[in-house]
Amino acid sequence: MERGGAEKAAEMEWPAYLNEYEKLVIRMNNPRVVIDNAVCPTATLVKVDSARKHGILLEAVQVLTDLNLSVKKAYISSDGRWFMDVFHVTDQFGRKLADDSVISYLEQSLDTEDHGLHRSCAEEGLTTLELTGADRPGLLSEVFAVLADLGCGVVEAKVWTHNGRIACLVSVKDELSGSPIDADARRIHHIESRLRHVLKCDHGVCGARTAVSSMAVAQTDRRLHQMMFADRDYERTPPSPPASTRPSVSIQNWVERGYSVVTVQCRDRPKLLFDIVCTLTDMEYVVFHGTIDTDGDLAHQEFYVRHKDGSPVSSEAERQRVIQCLQAAIERRSSEGIRLELCIEDKPGLLSEVTRTFRENSLLVTRAEVSTKVDMATNVFYVTDAAGRPADPRAIDAVRLRIGPDCLTVKEEQRPQFRPKAAAPDDQGGGGAVGIGLFYLGNLFRRNLYNLGLIKSCS
Repeated sequence: MERGGAEKAAEMEWPAYLNEYEKLVIRMNNPRVVIDNAVCPTATLVKVDSARKHGILLEAVQVLTDLNLSVKKAYISSDGRWFMDVFHVTDQFGRKLADDSVISYLEQSLDTEDHGLHRSCAEEGLTTLELTGADRPGLLSEVFAVLADLGCGVVEAKVWTHNGRIACLVSVKDELSGSPIDADARRIHHIESRLRHVLKCDHGVCGARTAVSSMAVAQTDRRLHQMMFADRDYERTPPSPPASTRPSVSIQNWVERGYSVVTVQCRDRPKLLFDIVCTLTDMEYVVFHGTIDTDGDLAHQEFYVRHKDGSPVSSEAERQRVIQCLQAAIERRSSEGIRLELCIEDKPGLLSEVTRTFRENSLLVTRAEVSTKVDMATNVFYVTDAAGRPADPRAIDAVRLRIGPDCLTVKEEQRPQFRPKAAAPDDQGGGGAVGIGLFYLGNLFRRNLYNLGLIKSCS
């Protein structure tokens, strides 16, 4: 099954006043999307051709991420003006896409320049709170307790922690009326003051920050990355993880072509490609070419990039900064801990009560996702003990007994240990990458033959 460009071209009716040149310009500035289930036996191919603009790759990857699709392989190429991607995707169960409604939605979402990056919270009766600061045991419990005390009902929330820092996006409404709270300036000021006190703000780069907005970024994960990047979590020394478990990131300059070659090896997981591309984009690097491959639980991603001004990575300090930022971006969503899933009827103060129970049993929340729909709360928490070690099963049992064993369930995720291959002696330097470049050109040649239909291969 192949759907996309030809079918749409046949359906398109051009106004009589357009000449052929104007029609060509319109075609060039609108993405061409083809979704093909016939070529590869194990994945659905999603091919996107579009005029290049900064962030276009991130927009395409975001659409795939929002649908919880896993990218098993991908080939990215651009001549500076034209952008062409091929993604090999599966659903969250590792299967090819079979639902026509999902395929149609994917096609429509990719085939537009407006990916709906923003939505008005006011239309949904929500106000968004952004919080960053130093993490500590019990902090999340205190935040939700303050919100409950001030009559704020939490509708959605996402919490990330990394390197001793915490970032939260919390969407709230008035608990009684259900209306937005941002219209009341005095109330907003009071909420911010209370939250800053909880976060122990010292107004420094390592201090706490609070912000309130009636506009929310639809891609909350990108905003969390931006918040933690602004908080410089990447500069802080992590609590001594084994070197073998850290993502392997190297950067070399291909001087002859003016590219910096960014190579990432780490454990594969959902949304990995999004986290890497998001970070490169927000650091104002443009991806011109790239290959993404997975081998079991391991991922290998390679990107040929330049800064937005056209220059490659130009100093050792810049190289180290990009490496640190990419490692941090990968680790933020890789929080260790036991996954607890809570599905329960919502009530005022529910999150305060649940997180207080975690604190009383010496459990630290390393990551959380909260959603409330039709009076039902569906929440996910990752927890460790207060020192960041695996949680005591007796503490988990005590929490489940207190909250309700039928409502709070345990889902342990198996996380195989990643051991990157030893780097070549010049991998840590900024020298040339001629060998890598030649290898890539071979991949690029095969990919172009594939896209032209001259070969049919999934690898």
